[in-house]
Amino acid sequence: MNYGLYLSASGVLTNMYRQDVFANNLANAQTAAFKPDMPSIRQRDPQAVENQFGGDVSQRLLEKLGGGTLVGPQRIDFSPAKLQQTGNPLDVALTERGQFFAVEVQNPRTGAVENQLTRDGRFTRNGHSELVTATGHRVLDVNDQPIVVPGEAMVEIDTEGRVLQAGGEIARIQVAQVDDTDQLVKRGGNRFVFKDADARQLAANPALQSGFIEASGVDPIKALMQMIAATKAVSGNGEMIRYHDMLMDKAVNTLGRVA
Repeated sequence: MNYGLYLSASGVLTNMYRQDVFANNLANAQTAAFKPDMPSIRQRDPQAVENQFGGDVSQRLLEKLGGGTLVGPQRIDFSPAKLQQTGNPLDVALTERGQFFAVEVQNPRTGAVENQLTRDGRFTRNGHSELVTATGHRVLDVNDQPIVVPGEAMVEIDTEGRVLQAGGEIARIQVAQVDDTDQLVKRGGNRFVFKDADARQLAANPALQSGFIEASGVDPIKALMQMIAATKAVSGNGEMIRYHDMLMDKAVNTLGRVA
């Protein structure tokens, strides 16, 4: 196989991956509390080095070109974003990194219930007077139980997550602390779960701002520039594939022609 063609093809694939990630970030520039993904690519070792073939099959000239590129680890940027005032007493924003609301999510196919995490504090009440997220998932209290807000009286949420009605505390929103956010993966719907075992702990000092929501963590200008750069990289590698194809055509049909 043409070595240059192989390197260019790996460049197309890895940069198409980056393009997809940046496009998804840009599409969520207005999604409350959305946390952008950060893709990466890494240099692949030449095959002789990667497979430890030794000096017998080593080709130093080719190895100087490297082995192309591979998709690297993808991380999530959990940096707190700006707050947007809504005036809704049930809207609440988390201001500290590593803090999340705990919500109950039921699998519609199996009926299995799983506790997940979110930064999206756009809360409301459902038909059963339960406090739910904008996507309809029940918000949990410090005992992993759904929060019920009875009656029609005004409800407030203070800076410590206490749900107050008629001057009294009726529940306390569970604010989970996650020290190592690298252990979290996206589950969809602006929610997160742990890669392995559930390692959430109750936050010792929850920091909430009532009447606000956290904005998206995406900088739309930066995301657009990143997507344009990835698109240019895909196009550039695609052009290199075309050039290698032309060279092989000349080598086979012109230089390789027997007079």
